[in-house]
Amino acid sequence: MIRPDATLTRRHLLQTLAMGFAPLAVVTRIPAAAPTPNASIGPLNSAVLPKGIRSRFVEGVNGLRMHMLEAGFEAPGRPALLLIHGFPELAYSWRNIMVPLATAGYHVFAPDVRGYGRTTPSPVGYDDDLRPFGTANKLKDMLALVAAMGHRTVAAVIGHDQGSPLAGWCACAHPDVFPAVALMSAPFSGTPAPASSPAKGPHPAASGPDTIYDDLGRLSPPRKHYQRYYQTREANENMWHAPQGLHAFLRAYYHMKSADWPQNDPHPLVARTPDEWAKLPRYYVMDRDKGMAEQVAAEMPSPAAIAANRWLPDADLRVYAEEYGRTGFQGGLNGYRRGPVDRELDAFAGRKIEVPATFLGGAKDWGIYQSPGALERLEQQGATKYLGTHLIADAGHWVQQEQPAQVSRLLLDFLKRAA
Repeated sequence: MIRPDATLTRRHLLQTLAMGFAPLAVVTRIPAAAPTPNASIGPLNSAVLPKGIRSRFVEGVNGLRMHMLEAGFEAPGRPALLLIHGFPELAYSWRNIMVPLATAGYHVFAPDVRGYGRTTPSPVGYDDDLRPFGTANKLKDMLALVAAMGHRTVAAVIGHDQGSPLAGWCACAHPDVFPAVALMSAPFSGTPAPASSPAKGPHPAASGPDTIYDDLGRLSPPRKHYQRYYQTREANENMWHAPQGLHAFLRAYYHMKSADWPQNDPHPLVARTPDEWAKLPRYYVMDRDKGMAEQVAAEMPSPAAIAANRWLPDADLRVYAEEYGRTGFQGGLNGYRRGPVDRELDAFAGRKIEVPATFLGGAKDWGIYQSPGALERLEQQGATKYLGTHLIADAGHWVQQEQPAQVSRLLLDFLKRAA
């Protein structure tokens, strides 16, 4: 049953943040970011948005001026849905499913996550403090946004790619605010093992030092993992000022990870070993001597294929190119460099997702399998009220953009079951 939400008072918000994050006090003491060029930028032009979606800003969201897209805002008292995007995406990535969800009776909002798009602070530098980009602080961003939008709770939090583990952490840490969760394209790997338990983590079969990243370099030809590449100083410049141009880089990158690229024929990997990881496409396990711009350039779709693309026409891709052309990618890349920052999440060791949960992905998405066994652990151990896995035909990694009607239908069915 769908319930209207009451307004969240300032006192309740402060109590919620204080109770939920006492162990994470170091994050709360980070000083406010200095003003950036984004501080004066306006909302997205309504001409690039489907009818029924508006672009606006919310001030004072955990120190941010947060840009968001919103649908279903006309009538008060609607239950809320929070949508969290991944990399290299934006709130704009949800444009094709927001109106169907709002039409079903929800107040739907999707932020540009910290470091992305029109949310401050952006642009971000490689040498910036990484603590604000840790999962714990981004979780605080989401709590503060829900409150700023006038809700005590949401009907569900829905995350894609990088936003999927953040959505999982929302449900783990604050089931009272996030009483249902839909994870998309990246299985939630779970919370840390309790100190008294045998180490299990995301790779329970591993023992001894983790040498896989060095071992990839000894393959023939030598390879490297994309997440390690994303942690380098060079990655942002390579993609931002790609030799082929930013628009062409994004076109090839989105193409290679979609169902449109014929080579995408994913299947589970046996183990987390160099030989198994070598089966992943080059956008995941790259050639050692190439940046991502060079890696995807050879798979640039033809002009005819681009003209025929209905899920990401050039006008839509131009929105991404203009936003990333202004900010660069470092705000998103810093999310791959959390390292010791995320040790603060040890406070939640041993927790499982104890609210209704589901997983959606594209049947042509290798991202589901790059961490062997992760999906099975989510299904069997990670969520106590798991309501099913759905792999959608004719979709790759960008599932909510490639097959929005299917995704909307599955999410609405999940929300009914979870209520």
